[in-house]
Amino acid sequence: MSKLTSELREAFRAADLRPTAQRYAVLEFLVSGRRHSTAGEIVRGVNRTGSAASRATVYNSLRALSRAGLVREVFTGGSAARFDATLHPHHHYICDLCGAIEDMAWFEVPAPAAARVLQGRHVRAYEVVYHGACRRCRNSKSGRGDI
Repeated sequence: MSKLTSELREAFRAADLRPTAQRYAVLEFLVSGRRHSTAGEIVRGVNRTGSAASRATVYNSLRALSRAGLVREVFTGGSAARFDATLHPHHHYICDLCGAIEDMAWFEVPAPAAARVLQGRHVRAYEVVYHGACRRCRNSKSGRGDI
């Protein structure tokens, strides 16, 4: 058994989620590619591997994986939702020019600042999303150096 296979099986076990063939294929696609894919990209990618999955099945799998904490939706401000299976805490950087999404190192928001802003609200999770021009776009002739 490969390291990835054992890690995915353990992730399903720890999340107490039944590892159907479709859920497994969706999670494997996201983990092995290290990309932030749309549901359409996931459908095409899963079907290229020989696993047959309809769009509805992929959406249902993503919903179950999200509820179990194995996948999270990345809100990019674009028209299509993107999904991330990098399970360690991290933030995101989204390039406004080319649409690339990069994982950024995690940092905690200082407690005093959070307390002032949250004013007693309960927070289940949070993420910082940076927007701007990535290095590649900034170095191209068409890139803007806003930052």
